[in-house]
Amino acid sequence: MAPLLYRLGRFSFRRRGLVSLAWLVALVAMIAGAATLSGPTSDAFSIPGTQSQKALDLLEERMPAAGVGNASARVVFVAPDGASITDPDVRASIEGVATEVAGQPHVTSALSPYDVQAVSPDGTTAFMSVSYSVTSDEVTDEDRELLEDAIAAVEADGIGAAAGGSATQAQPHAAPIGEIIGLGVAAVVLFLTFGALVAAGLPLLTAIVGVGFGLLGIQIATGFFDLSSTTMTLATMLGLAVGIDYALFIISRYRHELLGTHDPAHAIGMAIGTAGSAVVFAGLTVAIALVALVVVGIPFLSAMGLAAAGTVVVAVLLALTLLPALLGFAGMRVLGRKGYRAPDTEHDSTAKPTFGDRWAEVILRHRAVVAAGAVALLVVIALPATSLRLGLPTDATAAEGSSPREAYDQITEAFGPGLNGPLVLAVDLADAPDPTAALAAIRADLDGLDNIANVGAENLNEAGDLAIVSIIPMTGPSDAATEDLVGDIRSRADTWADQTGADVSVTGETAVAIDVSETLADALIPYLSIIVGLAFVLLVLVFRSLLVPLKATLGFLLSILAAFGGVVAVFQWGWLKDLIALETTGPIISFLPIILIGILFGLAMDYEVFLVTRMREAFVHGDSAEDAIKDGFRHGSRVVTAAAVIMIGVFAGFVFADDPIIKSIGFALALGVALDAFVVRMILVPAVLSLMGDRAWYLPGWLDRVLPDIDIEGSQLERSGGTADDAASGATSTDEPLAGTRAGH
Repeated sequence: MAPLLYRLGRFSFRRRGLVSLAWLVALVAMIAGAATLSGPTSDAFSIPGTQSQKALDLLEERMPAAGVGNASARVVFVAPDGASITDPDVRASIEGVATEVAGQPHVTSALSPYDVQAVSPDGTTAFMSVSYSVTSDEVTDEDRELLEDAIAAVEADGIGAAAGGSATQAQPHAAPIGEIIGLGVAAVVLFLTFGALVAAGLPLLTAIVGVGFGLLGIQIATGFFDLSSTTMTLATMLGLAVGIDYALFIISRYRHELLGTHDPAHAIGMAIGTAGSAVVFAGLTVAIALVALVVVGIPFLSAMGLAAAGTVVVAVLLALTLLPALLGFAGMRVLGRKGYRAPDTEHDSTAKPTFGDRWAEVILRHRAVVAAGAVALLVVIALPATSLRLGLPTDATAAEGSSPREAYDQITEAFGPGLNGPLVLAVDLADAPDPTAALAAIRADLDGLDNIANVGAENLNEAGDLAIVSIIPMTGPSDAATEDLVGDIRSRADTWADQTGADVSVTGETAVAIDVSETLADALIPYLSIIVGLAFVLLVLVFRSLLVPLKATLGFLLSILAAFGGVVAVFQWGWLKDLIALETTGPIISFLPIILIGILFGLAMDYEVFLVTRMREAFVHGDSAEDAIKDGFRHGSRVVTAAAVIMIGVFAGFVFADDPIIKSIGFALALGVALDAFVVRMILVPAVLSLMGDRAWYLPGWLDRVLPDIDIEGSQLERSGGTADDAASGATSTDEPLAGTRAGH
């Protein structure tokens, strides 16, 4: 692979105008496609095959008028101080709102609280249920504005009003604060690393272009598939992070090669052939981990993984082609003023020790204590993960002071928390000999269950072979007791079917959320097993060792568990929540753990490869095990540290988003990268490798003969100096001068 990448780098460098034009044409085509083919995003979380989804499909087929699964809203009214919600003038104002809302587009019904006894016992609060003919994703901003305008009329009369429910959940259109913060951190780190504005700016430019391609691709895909708005945010944060990091690795190697040669085309070829090989491996590792989400079998998660993987692949292609072209335009300015006369200290034994040298010395001197301390730290941080609870966002997790949150709190105070998350029983009576007796038996059995506040009246379809029964729990939709209640009802379904012939399923928004969370939780272990197995195989190929991959995968497991623990401590328990402006706590968003595993796996393998390949190369060339570790740190610690800080900065920028889902994803990824890069890779890895000694690099002879040599560190190029490839490509030993080269340089 290294010789092929060498030639690709030289071609992109020498034909920089053509390569840049090709990318520009592709970008214009993507913009045109996004403008003509894009569709709306969908934030509906559902999993085909679950009981709740099967019940929704059954209701849509045989009882569509019920509108179960469509958008709904609940408008809560609070009487003015000293008045009752049943006072004639208050009632007239609220009924006027109900009449107005009932006539709005997409609204099928707006039930006056006085017609359905939706008035609190103390007479201070009432609520109006609004049903829509479309799903929550199809409710427009105009629909929401009409609802808000209608309830504003009663507020003018001194009546408190707030609206919640799925119809009120607009997609966030916040300012790109996360992207701005991430780019700012990256710019500072890149400038400190390179000391040249041009070198610092190129990774930012290629990363932004890569994110642009990714987002445009997602926009095009929305015209054909259901993609959530979170997909774009995930692609943005991941595209920025890997795009900057991959360019950082290549530019670092290019600057080093450029200082040792007068042939810039050869320097970029060597950079792409060596660092580019590692970038290809790293990018494919991240992409494979994200594509593996398809194995989980959850459509919206598969779509997120494929979209993010596509963005990573684009970042790799840009780093291998557009970046060399831009380096050609940049000329010697990529070195900065000091870089023109900077000596090549790669093998200078008289050079002063670097921070990497000193760090490795400390780690190796106290390797046993350091290894034990790192493991203990990660285990302590991971302990809260034992209390991990998954769920989907509800109005209870909305921002303090927002209309949905106020509606939720007022409903809870006046009617109990269960009214915010009613359960829906779909009772299929097609095979019931006596439908009336079947419904009576089911109702009697439900009355004996704990945690049920009310069982509503049956609502039958025209054929009389399907009924809907509404159940109000005593606890809220995210409460563990509500989840237990759903399980209790489902555990009786077989008994009811045997006794009455009725097939009972539990559905509704609360049941759908429970099913999504349980399915994702059940998929965690299989997916993690796939990722760990993949990591071990890939690292065996790279390092031609068994113990090094084993150490790397165990370190990944420690970092992922510690990241889970930190997320639970902050977002579920509320520790330090004020530091990140987190207003509410609750279950962790269902898909976060599995997304975190996929992304953090790829990034962890990036750092492992960039750091440990130089150690292996030094060991193979005759260094002792400890000297090889020091050599790897001397050459890799600075760039890995810079890459990790950039990753952390990009992800941490999204912690300041208003959307709690985006906030939790950004926090989890930033924490995971910090723990894996600085605790596992920079502390635990060298300490454990030192304890292993030469045994770390042992590979059985039979396995060594079977495994292909993928040469990810580009040893073949370094041995030949690129001359073999120069001859193959017909290139001479010198090339056209770089733009911006000083006379006489």
